[in-house]
Amino acid sequence: MIKAIFLIQSPDSKGILSSVTGFFAQRDFNILHCQQHTDSYEKRFFMRIEVDASDMKMTRKTLEDDFALLAERLALDWSCHWSDYKMRVALLVSKTGHCLYDLIARQLEGELNAEIPLIISNHPDLEKAASQFRIPYYYFPMDEGKEKQEENVRSILRKFDIDLVVLARYMQILSPAFIDEWKGKIINIHHAFLPAFQGANPYLRAYERGVKMIGATAHYASEDLDQGPIIEQDVIRVNHELTPNGLKEVGKDCEKRVLAAAVKAHLEHRVIIYKNRTIVFSVER
Repeated sequence: MIKAIFLIQSPDSKGILSSVTGFFAQRDFNILHCQQHTDSYEKRFFMRIEVDASDMKMTRKTLEDDFALLAERLALDWSCHWSDYKMRVALLVSKTGHCLYDLIARQLEGELNAEIPLIISNHPDLEKAASQFRIPYYYFPMDEGKEKQEENVRSILRKFDIDLVVLARYMQILSPAFIDEWKGKIINIHHAFLPAFQGANPYLRAYERGVKMIGATAHYASEDLDQGPIIEQDVIRVNHELTPNGLKEVGKDCEKRVLAAAVKAHLEHRVIIYKNRTIVFSVER
């Protein structure tokens, strides 16, 4: 089955839901799923609607052009996605491989509907992992300076027509130009429950603070370090017996789960960004 998925947001007003569903009903589309949320504080409406496009009697462009006319009349901010398109995902890593292995395994098992055409790193350490899965590995060291290294990364991302960049423990701060080029298309995993312990060495700082829980946060990258819109979070209870290295080992599983959940939500077009927040629609059964 081929599905068309529309993500919609707008100032809240009467009649949006009926107008949108009516648009598809008038064109003989079967609505498979429809989820909506009204933020009473912001007075804003959010919607995700999924329709069966398998036997569509029009082109995709015609459908999108027709919907654009409705969107203009209702002041909708919207996007349309097609289920038969697999996003091309680039994995960026440094030396730590647990998130890398986890994402590749999930992709190979069909849990993540995506292609992984390349892995990029500022270290050579994980080249063997890439070779095991026959994924091209691009090593761009920092020898020539951060600006040159980053331009090399951006160039190869363009060459491979990348749709989503996943920072799977890539321990480099991205420039504003990099973030702007893939704005809303860069997912980072931070090994702490944000907004606590932003920046470097969160496990050490958690140990020094004597926390009873550690966590992980997946968020869209922004110009402000570790302050982009949050997609997914989780925590694990810990105690005083764990050293900073112990916290790090315990936290790995949490990091994997959180990053995978965030990437999956993005690939399934279940995330809408508004200001510095996200609306993440639930998994459909």
